[in-house]
Amino acid sequence: MLSGDKLVTVWESLFRYYGSPSRPSGTPLEVLIKTVLSQNTNDRNRDRAYEALRNRFPHWELVLEAPEEEIAHCLRPGGLNRQKARRIKEILRTVKRRWGLGEMEEICRLGKRKALSFLLGLPGVGPKTAYCVLAFGCDRDVFPVDTHVLRITKRLGILDQRTSAEEAHEILAPLVPPGKARDLHLLLIRYGREVCKARRPLCERCLFPELCLYPQGDGGK
Repeated sequence: MLSGDKLVTVWESLFRYYGSPSRPSGTPLEVLIKTVLSQNTNDRNRDRAYEALRNRFPHWELVLEAPEEEIAHCLRPGGLNRQKARRIKEILRTVKRRWGLGEMEEICRLGKRKALSFLLGLPGVGPKTAYCVLAFGCDRDVFPVDTHVLRITKRLGILDQRTSAEEAHEILAPLVPPGKARDLHLLLIRYGREVCKARRPLCERCLFPELCLYPQGDGGK
């Protein structure tokens, strides 16, 4: 089965199993900051950190003006709080220089290549974060590849084991069924958390036993 056909099969099976996922939403800048905060933590702790930040500093200008240690204090629930505080201040400075400190809606009017170029130039922003901003902040049909998506697509033989996350974005994008990129991203994350885990995957609950390479030891971790 070709990789594109496999990905269509994965989409159809996950949609039948889970139904339509609830999409996160927000302004481009909100999605950007939340995605930076999600690095190396879970959704619950990310949300706690973000809520604490916005309660303390309701406007982005206040975050930019605040001492870094005050920002870091708000971000403690999400871990790596000092590093994230520094990155957030640098991001806000760059956004302000480019567009002023609104909600960064201007990025949604750029073409994909230009938008990605700007986002990837920000500190702490890799391909997944950049694509998440376009997907959930700009409502674009693009496919972010996170650790769950990368692991599962390798285990199912859609991607080669040596494929990097950056390469995966380029390879998978044309294979995703049109209009389904964001939902497939969210469904794969859920499946990766609940079934196809990094360690000790629940293979007895696998929806794709005929595709999966993991039982033969070729599916990576």
